[in-house]
Amino acid sequence: MRVPETTSAEAFERYVGGKCLRAGNGKAWHDIKAWIIAPPRNVDTLPLPAVSEPFLAWTLSGEAEFQEREGNQPWTTHQIKKGSFFLTSGGAPYDCRWKAVGPEPFQSMTVFIALPLLQRAMEEVFGADAPSARLRNLSAFYDAVLNSWMERLHEELMRRKASPLFLQGIAQAIVIHLARNYAETVNELSSGSPSLPGFKLRQITDWMAEHLAEEFNLDRLATEAGLSKFYFNRLFKSAMGVSPSHYQITLRMDEARRLLRETKKSVVEIALDVGYANPSHFAQLFRRETGLSPSDYRQQR
Repeated sequence: MRVPETTSAEAFERYVGGKCLRAGNGKAWHDIKAWIIAPPRNVDTLPLPAVSEPFLAWTLSGEAEFQEREGNQPWTTHQIKKGSFFLTSGGAPYDCRWKAVGPEPFQSMTVFIALPLLQRAMEEVFGADAPSARLRNLSAFYDAVLNSWMERLHEELMRRKASPLFLQGIAQAIVIHLARNYAETVNELSSGSPSLPGFKLRQITDWMAEHLAEEFNLDRLATEAGLSKFYFNRLFKSAMGVSPSHYQITLRMDEARRLLRETKKSVVEIALDVGYANPSHFAQLFRRETGLSPSDYRQQR
């Protein structure tokens, strides 16, 4: 199966491999999405696409020697077991591989945080600095408080019918905890780090705005910048605080909001104008970014 450079939270599970044992579906899972996965015990190399939403991978059971890398960088090795977390804030596609250790089944739960909820948490924690606040990427760490909330989330996932109110509370608790403990401002992240020159960054962002309806292509952007794909992605995120793929989504949603306010085009026409051949996928992304459907947004404006 061809693996794209970027995908949505809903589609991410299909690229992980293994068997999906449980998935949170329905309106109750608006702010947070969860899957329980039983991956193969041994995987040589698994390429995974980037996603806009931050997500947690939580080891439910078993142990494994886990390795990850971005681009052609050296592999980084982690020993993971029940209760270990990975926090991924988005960015470039990456590769991973693992080998289960011991007889216990190797299972994990993946949890995605909706972007509007994350934005509200950042605003509460960082105030006026919220636009420059970003979650860090962390691997194989342990957090007793987060573990407790994930256990409650797991219990709710296993119920026949999940409680929307309970899930809303758990999602808010998790995202505030992440913002308080695992987020920094862009200035802190980029201090002392290399970044794209201002003129080059403006050249790239202007080009993206002019071609926002085109399919996202990290290779082409890196070529425009005269850098390798891996290095370009790192420098762009350091400068802008978000990955190139997420920045393109933001450009598309900004243009969609403008078209909904200023024109009488249908939602389908607007979806096509900003690069989405599937109106349903466009509507899902729009709701995730704004908290409203395109039709509701237009009606309110």
